[in-house]
Amino acid sequence: MNKEIILTLLINKEFTAIKSIFEIANPADLALLFEEFSEKELVLLFRLLTKDKAAETFAYMDSELQRILIEAFTEKELRDVMEELYVDDTVDIIKEMPANVVTRILQISDPKTRESINTILDYPNDSAGSLMTTEYVNLRKDLTVKEALDRIRKVGVDKETIYTCYVTEHRKLIGIVSVKDMLLSDLNQTIDEIMETNVIFLNTHEDRETVVKMFDKYDFLAIPVVDQEQYLVGIVTIDDAMDVLQEETTEDITKMAAVVPSEESYFNTSVLKHAKNRILWLLLLMLSATLTGAIITEYENAFATIPLLVSFIPMLMDTGGNCGAQTSTMIIRGLALDEIHFSDFFKALFKEFRIALIVSVILSAVNGLRILLMYHDPLLALTISLSLIGTVILSKCIGCMLPMIAKKCKVDPAIMAAPLITTLVDTCSVLVYFNIAMRIFKL
Repeated sequence: MNKEIILTLLINKEFTAIKSIFEIANPADLALLFEEFSEKELVLLFRLLTKDKAAETFAYMDSELQRILIEAFTEKELRDVMEELYVDDTVDIIKEMPANVVTRILQISDPKTRESINTILDYPNDSAGSLMTTEYVNLRKDLTVKEALDRIRKVGVDKETIYTCYVTEHRKLIGIVSVKDMLLSDLNQTIDEIMETNVIFLNTHEDRETVVKMFDKYDFLAIPVVDQEQYLVGIVTIDDAMDVLQEETTEDITKMAAVVPSEESYFNTSVLKHAKNRILWLLLLMLSATLTGAIITEYENAFATIPLLVSFIPMLMDTGGNCGAQTSTMIIRGLALDEIHFSDFFKALFKEFRIALIVSVILSAVNGLRILLMYHDPLLALTISLSLIGTVILSKCIGCMLPMIAKKCKVDPAIMAAPLITTLVDTCSVLVYFNIAMRIFKL
């Protein structure tokens, strides 16, 4: 779809042609296309969608476009869209909307939907309960396969997924059964005979990172959610887990770049807020870097006799920062994927120490040879080579330890990423370098 074509048709009031294009378009593509139009054009184009397509497209839109449409909707239009949305999508919309818009949505919702929305909203934002939908198919264990399939046909149209059904007894989760198993079973068999009783489930207060890890581990399309009494209260579907994964990845990337995470998109965040999210860490890192300057000043007189030594400081600091950043990135990723745990602290540290030995020896050999060829000074070559070995080993050990300590202290390991590691390693590398140089040159 092309914006110019749609805009031309809209100006010429060829609404039938636009409807024909929209009928075959994917809702996700339509949501992306609508971002390019003005508010007035957006509202007009959205009203050309069929009822079903409108609801699907609305679910894919960002919160700002949703707000514009809700404020432009009549009561009937809002009710039509909301009736077609799944409860978890409605909850996601409500969380992003101002109070007056939330009031409108709740007012047009039927009592049952309103109750489901309020139930999910009661759970903490980062919990499985806040991600779940209450629209699932539940079955009794004494139903025959034929009766179960009849029930799915009857209620399945309003459910988010029907591939997996949940067997309950007095509301407690006792098993699961897939539609595939039912279709391949005798119609007179009972659900009790074919259901799986070893059920993987989530607790309502489980952290959302745990939710993502469960989907990654078991490759499920949906996971049931139970409360403290093991009552089935909802399910989390794979699409919601993927949304969480994207949010968590974005949050980690921003923290690793020393930026305060923001829930809004780049262009929807004001210039002032962007600056506010970045300035705090920049100030902290700038002030901490003054420590390195103080150390250099302290040794200034000693190095005045051999000015050439100062020219190698940027190279040592950069190499140390890069080595620390490499290690911290690998450790942070390992922690995020549950490949590394705090119990592996010394195992990981020893591994990074061995890596540092290999890397530092190669780097020091190359630099030592370069200095000998350029300056013909063996003592200078030895000083830089030993300093490189010490800096690389120290930086890789720091890059390994800090994220793991942060995880143990229940702080996001992503904070201990490149900017902070680099600043810390800069100070340490200068100290190592100056101490080695002073001993070798007897300054």
